Amino acid sequence: MNKTQLVHVGLRLLGPALLCGLFLATMHAHSLPKQAPETAPKPVESPPVPPPPGAKNVVYLFTGKPNEIAENWVYRGSHQPAQWIFDHGTMRPRGGDIISKQTFTDFHLHVEFWEPYMPNAHGQERGNSGVAPYGLYEIQVLDSYGIPDPGTGDCGAVYGQTAPLLNACKPPLQWQTYDIIFRAPRWDTNGKKIEDARVTVLQNGIVVQNNTIIPEPTGIAYGRKEHPGPGPILLQDHGSPVRFRNVWVIPLPEHGATHY
Repeated sequence: MNKTQLVHVGLRLLGPALLCGLFLATMHAHSLPKQAPETAPKPVESPPVPPPPGAKNVVYLFTGKPNEIAENWVYRGSHQPAQWIFDHGTMRPRGGDIISKQTFTDFHLHVEFWEPYMPNAHGQERGNSGVAPYGLYEIQVLDSYGIPDPGTGDCGAVYGQTAPLLNACKPPLQWQTYDIIFRAPRWDTNGKKIEDARVTVLQNGIVVQNNTIIPEPTGIAYGRKEHPGPGPILLQDHGSPVRFRNVWVIPLPEHGATHY
């Protein structure tokens, strides 16, 4: 068999493998999640969501007034009033993470957030921020739109611990809602933790965390420890042009009545 014949035989043998490889590569490329729409989405306006009718003792942390930023929030780790950017009834991060001056134990927290359109960014670069009860337990804020199988770093996750049950994200340039029902850790009289924190999260009205146990603080705590007593609400500055609006809290009793 001459050299030309050997070459032809080799190509015939390699042909199916090459075709199979090309097919698998093509299928893989088509199966990759498209995180961003191919064309820029149109901004969609929607009104802020008020507290439920009949809700009592509602604490309004930001309703769209510029003075509320400095009055209700300080930079984490200081008593310095927050100076986030006020922009047409919303606030945008600047200068670091902020925490609420008022503290809470068990509560229903409502936060609305807006993701920028960042088609050239990927993963954690896409509109990254977070909402953290007690400043210890981060619920991730991110543009995870279009990801079919969100993980522990995607929007709606207890960051680094528990992935959302499903992807409830809207496209960027739309207002989205978090309703976070938080149950603080429980402690005995000696200051020993006897129950972990728990959280239920509704994103855009869809349950993405269902009474999820949080065994320890997430990375946003930067080494801060859990403690008895109330804690603040934290909004994260991760350097992204995310916007927040309409932040309110309904404090909840630690338990209901014991009588019939």
